[in-house]
Amino acid sequence: MTNRKLPGVSAADLQISRRKLIAGAAAATAVAGLQPTLLYAQEKLKMTPQAFVYTEVAISVPFENAPWEKINEAIRQQPGFLNKTWLHGHSTQTVGGFYAFDSIDNARKFVTEYFPTEPRSFGVAHNTRVFDAAVVKDASVDLGAVHFGGAADRKPGAFVYTELQFSKPFKEFNWQERNKDLKQVSGLQNKVWLSGLQTNTLGGFDAFETVEQALDFAINQFPETAANVGCAFYTRVFDAGVTARASREMNSPYYIA
Repeated sequence: MTNRKLPGVSAADLQISRRKLIAGAAAATAVAGLQPTLLYAQEKLKMTPQAFVYTEVAISVPFENAPWEKINEAIRQQPGFLNKTWLHGHSTQTVGGFYAFDSIDNARKFVTEYFPTEPRSFGVAHNTRVFDAAVVKDASVDLGAVHFGGAADRKPGAFVYTELQFSKPFKEFNWQERNKDLKQVSGLQNKVWLSGLQTNTLGGFDAFETVEQALDFAINQFPETAANVGCAFYTRVFDAGVTARASREMNSPYYIA
């Protein structure tokens, strides 16, 4: 074949055109490679969770020193995983997470098979909980839970985890009355109600505007709730700012904005 020159087009022009064509093809290939990943993440965000998992590792470390990138890679491979919100204990610097799964079976598999390998590598103990997400959906939607489609228009400043040493099937719990009180809590952005799998313990995972408001709820207000029920309780406060980047990489619905 012979190369034919187009009228008015120099050899230099043709060389530039070839470069643009190659660059354009490369860019298109890169975008095409990203699209499945982005679509996959978006589809996961749309899925309604059937189970929640709470974890906390008995280790104290600044979050920037935690190997969260490596851990994120491993967790993404776990069956049924939808998203994770990283947790870093206020004052304690403990490391943990709040996860959503597509089924109770996959959540159970996660806490019994994969997760124990994480704290074992550090030589420390840990705490895990599995919760039935389906039974708390209506109550959580009423409080704007982002896991069930609530708006994430404001970044959280802190998270509060609560659990009462009290067993009551969630269907028998008058959450409507409790939600009325919670809607008056200063700084509460949204709440995911928690109902312990097999234990029926009552609890919640709450997002607050500031750490100060989260502390007030955990230290001053929630103990009164537990006293009214007459039971012991468990609370944790986490700084939501330091874990934002790690959580975004795990499709956390709290950091969409």
